Amino acid sequence: MEFYSHMIDGEEVASLSGATFSSFDPHTHQDWAEIALGDGSDADRAVTAARRAFDTGPWPRMGAAERGRILHRLADLIEAHADDLGMADTRDMGKPITQSRGNDVPRTAANFRFFADHARLSTSEAYPMDTGHHAYTRYGPAGVVAAIAPWNFPMMLESWKVAPALAWGNTVVLKPAEDTPVSATLIARLALEAGMPPGVFNVVHGYGPDSAGQALTENPAVDRITFTGESGTGRVIAAAGARNLTPVSLELGGKGANLVFADADLDNAVEWSIRAVFTNSGQVCLAGSRLYVQREIYDEFLARFVAAADAMVVGDPKDEATQIGPLASAEHHAKVAGYVDTITEQGGTLRTGGLGEGWTVRPTVITGMDHKARHAREEIFGPVVVVIPFSTEAEAVELANDTTYGLNAMLFTENLHRAHRVSAALRAGTVWVNCFFVRDLRAPFGGAGDSGIGREGGTFSREFFTEPKAVVMQIDEAADSR
Repeated sequence: MEFYSHMIDGEEVASLSGATFSSFDPHTHQDWAEIALGDGSDADRAVTAARRAFDTGPWPRMGAAERGRILHRLADLIEAHADDLGMADTRDMGKPITQSRGNDVPRTAANFRFFADHARLSTSEAYPMDTGHHAYTRYGPAGVVAAIAPWNFPMMLESWKVAPALAWGNTVVLKPAEDTPVSATLIARLALEAGMPPGVFNVVHGYGPDSAGQALTENPAVDRITFTGESGTGRVIAAAGARNLTPVSLELGGKGANLVFADADLDNAVEWSIRAVFTNSGQVCLAGSRLYVQREIYDEFLARFVAAADAMVVGDPKDEATQIGPLASAEHHAKVAGYVDTITEQGGTLRTGGLGEGWTVRPTVITGMDHKARHAREEIFGPVVVVIPFSTEAEAVELANDTTYGLNAMLFTENLHRAHRVSAALRAGTVWVNCFFVRDLRAPFGGAGDSGIGREGGTFSREFFTEPKAVVMQIDEAADSR
């Protein structure tokens, strides 16, 4: 097995304790990589390196164009190493190779390119004053950023945090999820190759509680904490940040509603609805796992949807034909299996799917279940969807908003007025109309309620990763004497 170490101050280093752990392939059920297992002392030395690089190094003092050139070179290298990066995530978590290599790698590179350009092209505010003064805003980097990423889209969501932080001149300590560590080390190697100075982008591997993750969130030398993951963990991180008054951005869980109205284009609605719940074996916080269909088309839609789900290819994620791979870990498979095993006792009917071989769960469609049932309210994070009929637009909105989450929603309709009206009424950070997971990186991304705190993307990332400063200048000395 190849060894993947921490990246601290521009060097690949083992843990101070010498401890390691293995990355486990969820399809073969075999260890495939050995990883340095960090603890609080490793996290602290990474923060120290990032702090030194920020306080005395060239990165925060470069112009945005110069930083952008390095980030663009990094994006080029990511694309050039697409096979290695894609296979790393596939072997770490079981994501089908067509998704990791064909979707996640290009979007990872695109994140670095976008934020490099956004930082260079962004404008700031100017405030002419009648008093003979002139005020304007400067957006300087905040400092050291602790970025804690999830396991379901490893490199893509790591880049969503790291790219804007770096583009605005911060230094970063990234802790990838312990289930998916390898691509983070690979990207850190490429960052050095692209010309990033030592200490600017550091990677520490390890666990969360009582380990590297907790140490990062509690370190007073950290100026920003950005986290994507489970809502309960988000509460713990928010509390840790509050003790040091460290600003926190949290993108947490979801239980997305998908509303299909009778006037929808059914072919389009079925195609996108399948993607919305079964992509990445349902391990997507944005998954449209509450599927509400208007009664007039319920039977026809359901027949098409079940047929499409049943036709999906379940198998080896390294096979180009595979659409559904295994779930990422034994623990997670057991959690999802617990929901599948209790469909009947919760009043539901299994229309297709169920448990497969190994850690796989076949695309699972449930009907007959009340929207108050656990399966319709809790984040399962697997390829499981509950389909529920509705009668009126008002009822659809009420059902969609009846949740503690507020990350995203979808609706399918050919009525322009309804599209705008329902989009406005839904309590969600993102609403997709007649599509799913189409992103504009300038737009805000985040959620309400149990889905998180704050927004990132475009100027929203700038607000979080910088310390805006007002500068007021006297431009007319005579004005002060008048």
